[in-house]
Amino acid sequence: MTPAKKTPSKPARPAAPAGTTKAPTKARAAPAVEPAEAIVPAQDAALEAMLAKAMTSQANNAPPVDGQRCGLIAIVGKPNVGKSTLLNALVGQKISITSRKAQTTRHRITGMRTLGATQYVFVDTPGFQTRHGNALNRSLNKTVVGAVNDVDLIVFVVEAGQFNQADAKVLSLLPANTPAILLANKFDLIHRRADIAPWLKEMQERHNFAEFVPMSANNAKDVERLFGICEKYLPPQPWMYGAEELTDRSERFMAAEIIREKLFRLTGDELPYTSTVIIDKFEQEGELRRIAATIVVERDGHKGMIIGEKGEKLKRIGTEARHELEALTGGKVFLEIWVKVRSGWADDEARVRTFGYE
Repeated sequence: MTPAKKTPSKPARPAAPAGTTKAPTKARAAPAVEPAEAIVPAQDAALEAMLAKAMTSQANNAPPVDGQRCGLIAIVGKPNVGKSTLLNALVGQKISITSRKAQTTRHRITGMRTLGATQYVFVDTPGFQTRHGNALNRSLNKTVVGAVNDVDLIVFVVEAGQFNQADAKVLSLLPANTPAILLANKFDLIHRRADIAPWLKEMQERHNFAEFVPMSANNAKDVERLFGICEKYLPPQPWMYGAEELTDRSERFMAAEIIREKLFRLTGDELPYTSTVIIDKFEQEGELRRIAATIVVERDGHKGMIIGEKGEKLKRIGTEARHELEALTGGKVFLEIWVKVRSGWADDEARVRTFGYE
């Protein structure tokens, strides 16, 4: 695995050359009727053409100015819809942690991929939170709102055929003047094309999406096809990062994220989402990295869940995190993890900022 490089903070995005415009919005899909047997020939043909186009869309082959094209792409959606899995697949390396627990992603994670003359700068965002109004969630939601207002393209991720109040909340944040792609994840679970037609028609009525992309984030061919679709919306301008760079996040940041991922995966639903990880020390001596981290929880009972009987669970969290960090950095890692109680930290604005949230 090629380690992600630590890079300086992102420079201001270069302005696109004069005369550059965003791609025009496509017309809404033609209505379809269920069941499939009842679709009249004209409607059936329109549906098949629409789905066929979505499945075979390719890149815009117009040559970019000065040989380079580059832009920002925000990946947004409700919690646990597959945004981080998609980002990791697009970048080609794990830079955003995943777990079944909601709120796994808590920061704006930037991942880069350079293919040919085009550089794609992807922004993974936290899932927009609607259940709890504490300081932590307000911080996460602020990150989402900020991300969608400063990009060239938005990828709105939903599960194919599904749409609920959480999806609707995120959709309401999308600005009308930024092209948005409707990415229907887990499309491989839809067995009949006619089953998706009413849902797709409803989605086009909710927002004027520029494209409809049915795919599975775990399918390499689908991921490759998404690059071609996104490319046409990126302006001709110089790259923002080096061709080999994968993320703008440091190894110190990645260490905290990896420990937090192992924490959530090994404690399951027992541990409340308000637990977090702080890096107290990160020192590098040649190929060796010495890391000291603290897991912060809100109650003494949570501390016991993490430590486990005779410390076995905490030991496993540390072991799995260390192995992944060694694979990421290509060197040895000495990792110490402590668990501390900070009651009410998630609803304390000052402490939330102290722990690294925006």
